[in-house]
Amino acid sequence: MTENPETHRVREILAEIKPLAAEYYRLTGKPLGVTGEVAEYVAAEMLGLELAPPRTAGYDAIRRTPAGPVRIQIKGRACGEDTKPGQRLGTIKQEAACDTVLLVLLDNRTLEPREMWEAPYESVAARLALPGSKARARGALGVSEFKRLAQRIWPGA
Repeated sequence: MTENPETHRVREILAEIKPLAAEYYRLTGKPLGVTGEVAEYVAAEMLGLELAPPRTAGYDAIRRTPAGPVRIQIKGRACGEDTKPGQRLGTIKQEAACDTVLLVLLDNRTLEPREMWEAPYESVAARLALPGSKARARGALGVSEFKRLAQRIWPGA
C-alpha cells in the first residue's frame, strides 16, 4: 500500500523535529512545545487510531471497533531518568465528549515512545472530581496518579 504525500511529509517533519526538540530540552531544560503533537501522531501510528480534525472538542482520535467508535483524549509527556517525581499531565478536558484518556510517555532524549497507558474517561473524571487538590480542580492529574487508574496498553505486558 502506498503512503499518501501528506502522511509521508508528516513523517519527514517529525523525523526532523524530534531530535531538535530533544536537543532544545537538553540545552534549556524546557520542552519545545511539540510533545502533544508528537504523542498524538505516535499513538495514531502505533495503535491504528484515526486522528480527529484540529480543534475537535473533547477528543483527539478515534478507535474504530465492532461496537462503534471510541473517542480518545490523548495526553503526551516527555520523561527520562532525570525526570522529577510528581510530573503532571496536561489539562484533561472535563465534561468532554470522549470515552477514554490515553497517556503517551515519550523519552525526553529522543521523543520516541516509552509506554502508553489508557483509562476510561469516567474513572479519570471521577478522580478529578475528588475535593482537596487545586491541581485536580484544574483538570491535572499526576502521571503516577493516572497510571493507578489506567492499564498499560503498549508495550504489551
